[in-house]
Order: sequence, then structure tokens, then C-alpha cells
Amino acid sequence: MDADELDWNRTLREQWEFHWNHQLRARLDGLTDDEYFWSPVPDAWSVRLRGSSTAPVQLGAGDFTMDYAFPAPVPAAFTTIAWRLGHVIVGVLAARNAAHFGAPAASYETWEYADSAATALDQLEAQLDVWLAGVRGLGEAGLRVPLGAKEPFPESPMADLVLHIHRELIHHLSEVCLLRDLYLHTKPGTSKEDS
Repeated sequence: MDADELDWNRTLREQWEFHWNHQLRARLDGLTDDEYFWSPVPDAWSVRLRGSSTAPVQLGAGDFTMDYAFPAPVPAAFTTIAWRLGHVIVGVLAARNAAHFGAPAASYETWEYADSAATALDQLEAQLDVWLAGVRGLGEAGLRVPLGAKEPFPESPMADLVLHIHRELIHHLSEVCLLRDLYLHTKPGTSKEDS
């Protein structure tokens, strides 16, 4: 098989789908609200009940807001699982689903952030479904179309954005798994040795 015969759309989707189905999804099962909101360091950015944050900026339209700052601090703020999932759900997926696949408009400012781990995982799976259906619908030709003004690099092909989003998903959701491991090994009563 040469490159002209390769189904690039399928290959790009399988990059993410394999990781999700065989390495990541099971690692998110059983995520508790305590883990979701847990802060292993003082002043970590999180998703919080409106009015309870001390971050310079609180983004969101619902009862919960996401901590933020403009410009972003250096070094970057440490973030909780809730924050990282909010970033993936809104900034990585929902905003791109709206810009490229006809989903409802979404932004950090207008999003209703999840008040629980279960709700966040539902939001994540819903946005992943839209993303993968959208990518599938591009076919081969759609992967070559320039992104246009909707993205910072308008001349880049859609395939570049697909690869970027998949890298972001793998990167940030791996951080979520690492935080779960840290929680398990540092919180009394949560490790297998404590059972």
C-alpha cells in the first residue's frame, strides 16, 4: 500500500480512538468528586462555585466558574482535574466543534462548567462524539482544506488541526491520569495499602 491508497481520515481518527478506547477511558472510570476538585498544592486553579475563587479572572456562565488570568502567569498555575477537564471540554473540543462542525457556540466565558466529575465526563464524551463525527465527515478532501480565519494559522490544512487536537487530548488527559495516581498515593484511605 502506498500513501495514495492510505485512508488518512481513518488513520487520524484511529490515532485518538485507539488511545481513548485502550489506554485512557478505563483510567477515568470511577473519578470521584473529591478527585475532581482535589488541589495537591495551595492556590491551584480549579472550577469553583461562583464567587468563591481568588483567581484574577473567573470564567463561566453557570453556577461554577473556571479560574484564569490575563496574561497567564509565569510559571503557569498548577491546575486541578476539574480545571484540566474544563480546558479540554471547552477550549480544545467545544470551541473547535462550533468553529468547524456546526456545534453551538462555545467559549470559556459562556460555558456552564460541570459541578461534578460525572457531569464533566458526560460533557467530555459528548464533545468527543461531535469531534469524531466532524472529522469523519471531512473525508479525505476536507483534511486538505485550509483552516481559514477560525484558527491562528489560517493557511494550515484541517489535518494539522486534527493532529493538534489529538496531541492536546492525549497530553491533558494524561495529566488527569497522573493527578488521579497522585491522589491515590497521597490521600489517606485511598491507596490499596490502606485497604
